[in-house]
Amino acid sequence: MSDGRVNADQEQEQNLVKPTGKRSLILILTTYFCLFVGSIASSLLAKYYFVHGGSSRWVSTWVQSAGFPLLLTLIYFPRYVFKTTTRRPFTRFTRRHLLFSVLIGFFLGINNFLFSWGTSYLPVSTSSLLLSTQLVFTLILSVLIVKQKVTFSNLNCVILLTLSSVLLALGSSSDKPAGLTKSKYYIGFASTIGAGLLFALYLPVTEKLYRSVYCYAMVMELQLMMELSATVFATIGMAFDGGFREMVNEANHVFTKGPTVYWTVAIFANVVTWQLCFAATSGMVYLTSGITGGICMTALLAMNVIGGVVVYGDKFGGVKIVSTVLCIWGFSSYIYGMYTKSKKAELMEKEKGEYSGVKTSEDGGDMEVEMGNVKDDVAAVDDRV
Repeated sequence: MSDGRVNADQEQEQNLVKPTGKRSLILILTTYFCLFVGSIASSLLAKYYFVHGGSSRWVSTWVQSAGFPLLLTLIYFPRYVFKTTTRRPFTRFTRRHLLFSVLIGFFLGINNFLFSWGTSYLPVSTSSLLLSTQLVFTLILSVLIVKQKVTFSNLNCVILLTLSSVLLALGSSSDKPAGLTKSKYYIGFASTIGAGLLFALYLPVTEKLYRSVYCYAMVMELQLMMELSATVFATIGMAFDGGFREMVNEANHVFTKGPTVYWTVAIFANVVTWQLCFAATSGMVYLTSGITGGICMTALLAMNVIGGVVVYGDKFGGVKIVSTVLCIWGFSSYIYGMYTKSKKAELMEKEKGEYSGVKTSEDGGDMEVEMGNVKDDVAAVDDRV
């Protein structure tokens, strides 16, 4: 490749990763809105499948990642349809990127399977609050993997959200659904905790991986490979367990709402909302940090609790009320801490004329600026994974 072509690529990459503060804020708000819709809808629809007669945990696992082809629109449409970028899809997508995304996707598939076990046995409100236990492990792993700085705001948030889960665990004996054995209830309980722990590892590991990319489109390309890998894992499980035959049988003979609702709501809507949730999670991790993405998702779990009470009539006694309040309190304190920190950073950076409004070194470990800024030696980026 000629020096002129290299310089042109470097200039293009610099332009891609330096949006204005206003554009960055709009991108973050849009991503969080997608996370809000995807997280709540996917949790409720996952339970909807089991409530109305669905019983295959492999089917529930498969729909969580099978929507990966939808990401192709985010990857190819900006260049070939909307003409908003000149970057070719999968530019600088290396074999290391492929290897790490496939490995992460495999563990994501295991996470999805554990989540399906938990969802099949537990009320939505209980499983949602249990998943918040991942935060303390996300913080610890973020410190170890991406050198996340521990601040009062993120430590306070983690403590409050963890207390929320501990309270729920102490009062869980009265929350067991009628007709469900204690053994199955505790299997669901342990599976959900396991899913939370795996997700706690997923967040900082993906943050580390995203530091080797230079634009939002590359994040979606990595996410595509992760979801493809998770789908292969689920498809193998489906094939060995007879999941595809079971889908047809459930649709025609088991599902209480009929085959049309089964395919459109229990399957297709699940596929779309889960993909929206995971894609938005990746976007939040890239634009902010792994711990911030985890906190944002945990805050949405409080909305899932309320959704479970409203949609499925889950019990909402004193323990869940206190747990939900602690969840909201912890998230609010973290948001306030981020706000005050960003204001200080804005004042300092405005003096230098460099502020862009998204990510500081305190939020993102070694990163000095948001959006994965590329150094002058762009070729070195691929070796940082």
